Amino acid sequence: MKSVLLIGQSNMAGRGFIKDVSPIYNEHINMLRNGRWKMMAEPLNFDRHISGVGPAASFAQAWTVDHPGESIGLIPCAEGGSSIDEWSIDGLLTRHAVSEAKFAMETSEIVGILWHQGESDSYGERYKTYEDKLLSLFKHLREELNTPDIPIIIGELGHYLGKTGFGKSAVEYKQINQILSKVAYDEKNCYFVTSKGLTANPDGIHIDAISQRKFGLRYYEAFSKQKHVVDILDIEHEWIEEEAKRELSKNERIFLQSMKFALGQLSFEEFSTNISSINESE
Repeated sequence: MKSVLLIGQSNMAGRGFIKDVSPIYNEHINMLRNGRWKMMAEPLNFDRHISGVGPAASFAQAWTVDHPGESIGLIPCAEGGSSIDEWSIDGLLTRHAVSEAKFAMETSEIVGILWHQGESDSYGERYKTYEDKLLSLFKHLREELNTPDIPIIIGELGHYLGKTGFGKSAVEYKQINQILSKVAYDEKNCYFVTSKGLTANPDGIHIDAISQRKFGLRYYEAFSKQKHVVDILDIEHEWIEEEAKRELSKNERIFLQSMKFALGQLSFEEFSTNISSINESE
């Protein structure tokens, strides 16, 4: 199985409202939780009780389309509100991410790193030291994981920042974006992903759910084509609509029914009837 490390702050973890998009259930997408690979369900990066939709689910869904019958694992290590200083090479977040990645590598081949961070460093002239710290982190990760050529996909901060809500304080996001772009273009096997056209939750700082689906597709485009993605993809709206209509497999339907029952959305009798119906339909 292939696997991908997810690091950064809340827009990588995901804060998009789950109710705003069709869920993604796919028996070939796994998430690492409590030391085990489990079928993915959002929120997959549970750093907060308010976690929601991030870019990783649509990234992984697009990967499975290109790799039929194969599985991908997601290693969630993003932490909401974290600054670049908290991603120092000896910091707790970095040590945790390295530990989780090494654990995942016992049963998978890690093939990529998705990075989205910078909102917490978009004020107070923190951008002046940001580049060196980011380069240090990337170098450290590649060395620790013994993957010198692993692709690192770097997401741009939202263009909506600096205007309203919590995002109003991110007045230097353009400077951070310039650095993110520079690092992606200058460093080997690093690729930049635009946030052009993406919109925010009412809080003004977190990417909304539909935009996160689009962002994940852009991350995958950069990863799969090994190129920078500097514009909106033509397929975004059509892809989201088509994936919402995707017919679930038997295992995925059982997973969904089991989840609904565990959440109290089905009685035991309804759950049993539904499971029997699924089994009989095969």
